[in-house]
Amino acid sequence: MVKKTIYQKKTIAQLKGIAVTHFNKFIRNRDKGETCISCGNYTTLQAGHFFSAGQHPSVKFNEDNCHGQCVHCNYYKHGNLINYRDNLIEKIGEERFEKLNLNVLMTKQMGYKWDRFNLIEIINKYKELNKQFL
Repeated sequence: MVKKTIYQKKTIAQLKGIAVTHFNKFIRNRDKGETCISCGNYTTLQAGHFFSAGQHPSVKFNEDNCHGQCVHCNYYKHGNLINYRDNLIEKIGEERFEKLNLNVLMTKQMGYKWDRFNLIEIINKYKELNKQFL
């Protein structure tokens, strides 16, 4: 159910920022205690995207596209994508990886535009999922 009244006066950009906060928190909670998807080090993890969230908005909130990643790999190695890819396929399987690739290719051709109701659903979903980690 969409709670539009809470977010009625928020812009798309504000809603996207709120959604990113809740989604990234979920990824960090989900992958807590795991190693960096790229280098395998145990450290504080960030929510690192395989397909760049800025370049590929259609998979910005896709759980298969985002995993715990150390600061060094995420920022300084620009995702360390070769290792990320290998470990991602091992983690989610070839079929889900190909589905993710197809999603990116299709939306790249068609374009992608944010919808406020979709963003509100994302916010509510990840707010609720984060409660399980309290």
